[in-house]
Amino acid sequence: MELISDGLLLAGTTAAAFYCYILARRVRGLTDLDAGLGGAITALSRQVDDMKSSVDVAKQATGASAKELIAMTARAEIAAGRLELLLATLHENTGAVDATDNEIKPRMEGR
Repeated sequence: MELISDGLLLAGTTAAAFYCYILARRVRGLTDLDAGLGGAITALSRQVDDMKSSVDVAKQATGASAKELIAMTARAEIAAGRLELLLATLHENTGAVDATDNEIKPRMEGR
């Protein structure tokens, strides 16, 4: 009976040793800086740096566009004010012309 239990214990120990060997190879593969998890982390780190620089460039472009948009809006407001002034002047002048036309027509009809 002891011989059978020693054999099973030896078989279990051998299986555990083989399993540990396989796990050790996989862990070594993960820590490989070129192809394993280390490589993936390195690639992701590079991509994060690239994205940071892209975001910085986009922020600068957005800031420039915002300044340009503010300047254009200010010019548009000035132009709108000028148009309002021109329209008011036009309405005043057309009202004076209409009043003059109305005064001239009755005088001509009465003659």
